[in-house]
Amino acid sequence: MGELRGFLEHERKDEEYVLPEERVKHYKEFHKKLPETELEKQGGRCMDCGIPFCHSGCPLGNLIPDFNHAVYKGEWKKALKILQATNNFPEFTGRLCPAPCESACVLGIIQPPVAIEMIEKYIVERGFKEGWIEPEPPHKRTGKTIAVIGSGPAGLAAAQQLNRAGHTVTVFERDEKIGGLLRYGIPDFKLEKNIIDRRLETMAAEGIEFKTNTEVGKNYPVEELENFDAIVLCGGATNRRGLPIPGADAGGVIQAMDFLKHNNETVDGLHGLDGNLNANGKDVIVIGGGDTGSDCVGTSNRHGANSVTNFEILPLPPESRTLENPWPYWPFTLKTTTSHEEGVKRNWSIQTKEFIKDSTGKLKALKTVEVKWKITPGSRPQLEEVPGTEKEWPCDLVLLALGFTGPEKTLSEKLGLKTDIRSNIEGAKDYRTNVKNIFVAGDMRRGQSLIVWAISEGREAAHHVDKYLMGNSRLPVKGEGDLPSA
Repeated sequence: MGELRGFLEHERKDEEYVLPEERVKHYKEFHKKLPETELEKQGGRCMDCGIPFCHSGCPLGNLIPDFNHAVYKGEWKKALKILQATNNFPEFTGRLCPAPCESACVLGIIQPPVAIEMIEKYIVERGFKEGWIEPEPPHKRTGKTIAVIGSGPAGLAAAQQLNRAGHTVTVFERDEKIGGLLRYGIPDFKLEKNIIDRRLETMAAEGIEFKTNTEVGKNYPVEELENFDAIVLCGGATNRRGLPIPGADAGGVIQAMDFLKHNNETVDGLHGLDGNLNANGKDVIVIGGGDTGSDCVGTSNRHGANSVTNFEILPLPPESRTLENPWPYWPFTLKTTTSHEEGVKRNWSIQTKEFIKDSTGKLKALKTVEVKWKITPGSRPQLEEVPGTEKEWPCDLVLLALGFTGPEKTLSEKLGLKTDIRSNIEGAKDYRTNVKNIFVAGDMRRGQSLIVWAISEGREAAHHVDKYLMGNSRLPVKGEGDLPSA
């Protein structure tokens, strides 16, 4: 695959970015485009490695060496066909996926891996630019109706696949616009929302119906679902973790997703910026070192925060893989995002003990202690406080980016569905719940995970729903390409 000596003759090149001091002035994406000739060289770095570990590293089973080779040859339309055979929304994964495929790239053993994610984004963007991505409504309808509840990546993938099979699909979304966390959780500087709207226009033209401001179990009775032949639950894992310590009710202690969603709505022009959710002029502390925490850092800097500090309870990760973390496993190494580059003080092995209020109940500071992790073979790591390391940090706004514990229980209880100890809805290998015509996919089934996993789950669930309704299915499962529309 690729150029015979490409991996030896061409270094990896990534997109350059607008300087931090410029990009924090707006919410637009800030990548600088690479020329087509350079992208073709990057595709040519893909090795004839024999066993494409990148393929198995991708939850979607993307045919990565194949589309890399097509890009190297300048066959962009062919590359798009290969990419879209396994991935409904490469414009999302090409921007937001942490790229487990690159971690599994064979070239990554000795050199920087192939820039798979970047190539993926440029393929799909070329497709939209050239008009190659058009609505593909099914040639005939089956007469079967399906309700997809939740319009995040899992719900959208399931809806598109089932519509392609000829079923009539309705997507229910409780928020004002379609997209789930793609729209309300991911900042615009990582994913401009016109990218979502562009795809939704295509899906609507294919015959998918979208119902917004519609929350099943609240303003839409669950009894109405009996009008559908099958139901696919893709509502996500939206229960946020709190920090049950003294002072947690202080004014200024905010859940990260409340902060990010409100800001995205503000950028969208739905309302102004609430003063309680505005970081301008404030000393901000973000608790949680994952992607959501990083998004809070970038958003706070765009608000004009006085300072931004980030706490992580885990130790500082190593710069490169350790012997305990070999290729092709996901590398647990230090990750510095573009938001970190825009300004933040990062602290590891630190635990928050108390939020301190002023006389009016507003946050004025927090107390921390340094911690260490005691490792005992055969046992879970134990957290220990380091004596004499207590510290008080003045702050006006704390953002809790601690992840999610599972989906809300309202819908599962009303539908009589079995759940596990994390409130995830139990789904069998065929994604079916204990109610025969109700299926579940995405974070609602597996817990908080990646966008690429959500798309994979939506596609897989669609196959099994189609098989349930029709006795067999032409929809692909992981690693298989799509067949033409029904």
